[in-house]
Amino acid sequence: MNIEIKKSIKAVNYKMAIKLLEKRVNDLVLNNGKELIWFLEHRAIFTAGTSYKEKEIIEKKIKIFKTNRGGKITWHGPGQIICYLVIDLNKRKKDIRKFISAIENSIIHTLKDVNIKSFNDRKNVGIWTNHDNKIKKIAAIGIRVKKWIAFHGFSLNYSNSLEEYKKIIPCGISDKGVININKIKKVSKAEVIRKLEKNLLNYLNY
Repeated sequence: MNIEIKKSIKAVNYKMAIKLLEKRVNDLVLNNGKELIWFLEHRAIFTAGTSYKEKEIIEKKIKIFKTNRGGKITWHGPGQIICYLVIDLNKRKKDIRKFISAIENSIIHTLKDVNIKSFNDRKNVGIWTNHDNKIKKIAAIGIRVKKWIAFHGFSLNYSNSLEEYKKIIPCGISDKGVININKIKKVSKAEVIRKLEKNLLNYLNY
């Protein structure tokens, strides 16, 4: 696999990140570039996918950035591990469900590696964990596919604020909570990213 691994230390502007992703997609369409796994962090921003609804904004004065990924409204910000992907499904099975399963399994396996039990849910996209007897979301997934090249990716809550999610109905799901890794277990961010990288390379090799 010819996948570039990119890790940004400083917070990356959301619009700049999406522009870079779209350029990488276009390069791959022209057969002129590498696939990408990119770990980064954003400054605080609410983003809305293509299926969001206005009623999912609880605090009406917040600014929402509309994006072309799938999914609904979520929040990104400091302490959250963002992983953007640009993966050519022409080189694999042209199966979006299989690609999303590869992402889900990578996150679940990574959390298992740090002794956190988690699971996916066919009805509610993302990765969930049972904390204090309540099902809570720990990772959100949003993907777009252009000419069988999949891009955007997922966010994994590491040590980020959970208060911001009260301003929206995150991912359109109102009856479940949100959690981060630090609330469950103390583990270094670098270790989580290292394990994520290893698991993604493994599960994307299909």
